Amino acid sequence: MDKVKLGIIGLGNMGTAHVKSIVEGLVPEIEIGAVADRLESRREWASSILPEGVPVYTEGMELIKSKKCDAVLIVIPHYEHPSYAIEAFKSGLHVICEKPAGVYTKQVTEMNKVAAESGKVFAMMFNQRTNSYFRKMYEMVQGGSLGAIKRVSWIITNWYRPQVYYDSGDWRATWEGEGGGVLLNQCPHNLDLLQWICGMPSAVRAFCHNGKWHNIEVEDDVTAYMEYPNGATGTFITSTADAPGTNRFEITLEWGKLVNEDNTNLTLYKLDMNERDFCKTATGAFSKPGMTEEKIETDGSNEQHVGILKNFAAKILRGTPLIAEGPEGINGLTLSNAMHLSSWLEKTIKIPFDEDLFLAELNKRRASSGKKTSAKSIISDASASYNNS
Repeated sequence: MDKVKLGIIGLGNMGTAHVKSIVEGLVPEIEIGAVADRLESRREWASSILPEGVPVYTEGMELIKSKKCDAVLIVIPHYEHPSYAIEAFKSGLHVICEKPAGVYTKQVTEMNKVAAESGKVFAMMFNQRTNSYFRKMYEMVQGGSLGAIKRVSWIITNWYRPQVYYDSGDWRATWEGEGGGVLLNQCPHNLDLLQWICGMPSAVRAFCHNGKWHNIEVEDDVTAYMEYPNGATGTFITSTADAPGTNRFEITLEWGKLVNEDNTNLTLYKLDMNERDFCKTATGAFSKPGMTEEKIETDGSNEQHVGILKNFAAKILRGTPLIAEGPEGINGLTLSNAMHLSSWLEKTIKIPFDEDLFLAELNKRRASSGKKTSAKSIISDASASYNNS
């Protein structure tokens, strides 16, 4: 085949954007094979914009079973991502999933297992990995030329949301509806980039403040401390209440410091010699290594969602390596789960942690959630309002 027939499940904000990109020809090797949404208004919109004859289903599972597609893009509420992906793999379809991979790692572990057994292509919509600055940071850190990581710090608080945002849907910012707050809604991309560029920490101690700044039951303010296997430490700070907010990602290594501001403007503060060697050989009590400041140039490419879709199609058609392998979705989720669990139990959490313990603690909160409707029954509302950030 020369094109991938893609089924899109969920026509909320992001599902709609994906449909438009494909219809407008921005992803030449993908055509829409079918779409699904439970809201009649979204189905009517789809029928008005899609070529004649493209099926429009009410249920995503019906689309999966229809045999009209080679692959599916899952753009529905968080809890349902793994179950729909699993059904798609069992039906012989390739899968690309919006973030996050799921709400708790136990369900994602099962999804990854089924994906591996299926032999089908599995990708995550981690579109920020296409950003030239993050790609350059990955190259510089993982390439090893700057030595080992000593400290990581990401302050990502430019997610400001007023109360009306949370009031726009009773599924929003609830344990039952979304499974979490800023960590599950706004930060999956940041947590993915953090582990992609710097690797996974071995322990986390976090303080997640629920409804600190808004009338919600989940976290809207988080400060987390991380420890890495090589002895490096890190902090991750986020909130939806800081105005103006900050977005500063800083990595200190043996040969200097990388600083990314607002997803752009990457600066390297390069030392004249390895700090560890300088520390051991310097003769002056207050001396410090020399340094040069350099603005790092990149290729400027930043295709975002379209880039991930192009890459997904290329993998299916020609075997091109994926930018974001599906099984890697569990890594960022592991970080957010560990942060939640640490805050709930008021202690440091070692990674890997007890998945059953996390699920038990999550279910305690779901049981008393303000939104009692089951996750499955809220798909239509959430799909119509689903916001990728």
